[in-house]
Amino acid sequence: MADISGMAHLQLTVSDMARSRPFYERLLHSMNMVTLLDDPNYFYCIGGKTGLAIAPADPDLAGDGFHQRRPGLHHLCFRARSREDVDELYRTAVDLGAVIVREPQEAEWAPGYYSTLFEDPDGIRIEVNYVPGKGHLQQP
Repeated sequence: MADISGMAHLQLTVSDMARSRPFYERLLHSMNMVTLLDDPNYFYCIGGKTGLAIAPADPDLAGDGFHQRRPGLHHLCFRARSREDVDELYRTAVDLGAVIVREPQEAEWAPGYYSTLFEDPDGIRIEVNYVPGKGHLQQP
C-alpha cells in the first residue's frame, strides 16, 4: 500500500486573472506562502508543505462561474497551526472583500475543530481550520 505525506499542490481555474491574482497573492502571502511563478497565465505560491496555483479559464467558459455542486471541487481547506491563525485569516478574508460563509466557530467534525469559510472572487469556497493534536489521526 502506498503511503502519502500530504497534498503537494492544487490548481484552481479562475474566470478573471486580473481580479483573482491580487486576492490570492494577499491571501497566500498572509499564510506565509511565497510566490514561485507569476505570469499572466499562471500564479503559483508554495509554503506549509503545499502549493496553490491559479490559471485562467478558457475564454469560452469563463462566464460559466463556479458552482460547488457540479462535479469537481467542492471546497479547499488550509490547516492552521492555531485558533488565532484562523481568526487572523478570517480578518484577511474580510479585508479582501470575500463573501463570508461562516465566521470562525467550533464544529463537530473533529475534537476541537475550529474553522472559517469564505469565497474567492469566483465563489470557490476556501476553509481554514485548526484541529488540536492529530485530530482523527490521533492514535488511541
